[in-house]
Amino acid sequence: MSIFIIAEIGINHNGDVEIAKQLIDVAKDSGADAVKFQKRTIDLVYSKEMLDSFRESPWGNTVRAQKEGLEFDLKEYRQIDAYCKKEGIEWFASAWDIESQKFLRQFDCKYNKIASAMIVYEDLLKEVASEKKHTFISTGMTLLDHIDRAVEIFRAKNCPFELMHCVSVYPMDDEEANLNCIKTLRERYKCNVGYSGHEVGLAVSYAAAALGIASLERHITLDRAMYGSDQAASVEPMGFKALVGAVRKIEKAMGNGEINMNHKEITIAKKLRAHIPFESHG
Repeated sequence: MSIFIIAEIGINHNGDVEIAKQLIDVAKDSGADAVKFQKRTIDLVYSKEMLDSFRESPWGNTVRAQKEGLEFDLKEYRQIDAYCKKEGIEWFASAWDIESQKFLRQFDCKYNKIASAMIVYEDLLKEVASEKKHTFISTGMTLLDHIDRAVEIFRAKNCPFELMHCVSVYPMDDEEANLNCIKTLRERYKCNVGYSGHEVGLAVSYAAAALGIASLERHITLDRAMYGSDQAASVEPMGFKALVGAVRKIEKAMGNGEINMNHKEITIAKKLRAHIPFESHG
């Protein structure tokens, strides 16, 4: 089974549909299987006190101005939906509240995503699981009890899912990756496990690919110096193309694990072992 590669656009579009389209192009040209966004209902996700507080951004001097500047609504998502269909790439989004999940239903995306921050929001999990779409569940900022409960909810609803090992630090230091959790999750929950990475660079993602992940998600950006909290933990276009290409090579290189002589080795073995008495070949 080929690793399902997700290009996480998230909010790296900075509220600009044209930037979003450029990022979709990057994902498509690189060979990704899907792009992912994030959807929030601002007044449900953030308190009035938080929204009224000071925050300087390109959209104003309050948190509300910044959050509203970053958020796409129906008009923008219609454009995204049409553009992805035209380009032939899947898209979906992680909802941060129940209203946002209901909003996303109108586009009939093939996949759902539970963000690490939302894995403890049981009502949202039940809402997503009720749709019975294949769901990627990120496990950053969690204890086993949290993951146990999420898996229980999705299995009770007969909703297909896979877990995604994740460390919710932006950016994450390589030594924090704890990639052996991929094996732990696979063994404990008897399900497919992916990796959602926030590291700088590509080496950790390559290692995850070699551990048999079912999916790989990385944030993408046009330029890591752009405005935004996720940009520093994102991969630029050339890097993302290199990532996808290397992951596909790693998949082929892993093989089936069976010990046998490669057919190309037979002639070489005869030549290099010609001086050895035949009965010594074993």
